[in-house]
Amino acid sequence: MNTFHFSSRNTKEILRDPITLIFSLGFPLVLLFLLSAVNSSIPAEAADATALFRIENLAPGISVFGLSFISLFSAMLIAKDKTTGFMLRLFTSPLKASDFILGYTLPLIPMALAQSAVCYAAALFLGLEFSVNLLAALLVNIPITLVFVALGLLFGTLLNEKAVGGVCGALLTNLSAWFSNIWFDTALVGGWFEGLSNALPFVHAVNAARLACAGKYGDLMAELWWVIAYAVVLLTLAVILFAVKTKHSDK
Repeated sequence: MNTFHFSSRNTKEILRDPITLIFSLGFPLVLLFLLSAVNSSIPAEAADATALFRIENLAPGISVFGLSFISLFSAMLIAKDKTTGFMLRLFTSPLKASDFILGYTLPLIPMALAQSAVCYAAALFLGLEFSVNLLAALLVNIPITLVFVALGLLFGTLLNEKAVGGVCGALLTNLSAWFSNIWFDTALVGGWFEGLSNALPFVHAVNAARLACAGKYGDLMAELWWVIAYAVVLLTLAVILFAVKTKHSDK
């Protein structure tokens, strides 16, 4: 089995769980419509205090938050394979640890792009202006997708199938929500909370998506490099950890 066939097999495994797919697409859309409705009912004199809920800010934020569910897909894939004999059979193939991680990652990138595209398409009906900047916003979401995929692969390698549901399905989504500047400006909280938010990749991913939507490309890379660095480090750790687990399983 080569990396392409392994990636194709993982795509089929993901598509066999339509309920999870529908939830990962539907929940962000529900939030988008709900918060847009809330924003439309806010008096004009209070609009400046709720700028984050304007559609041009809300849509990029929700598109990034929705990608947090991708970590659950990657974690469940690898955790399920560990509980079956499939993983042991894979270890007899010529695939290296990096090939395995690539095979788990590749199917999730088009899924993430589709998820973001659906989010932005819905936002158009809520007043978001259509422009070529939306394409840039989709591409900007790829690094944060890799961050979430890598986190899922790390937890999926370390934990069993039941545990990853709690960690990636609840803990990680909440972390990405609270420390991302989507619902409130972390600078208003200040202190250690703002410092921790700026140290994590989520707020930078949201800022990058918003800058892309606004066409402010000059400021974009300062935010995006932070996310790219996280993606590279986490994917490297995932490869190393998977290689270590593979060696231990051979003993």
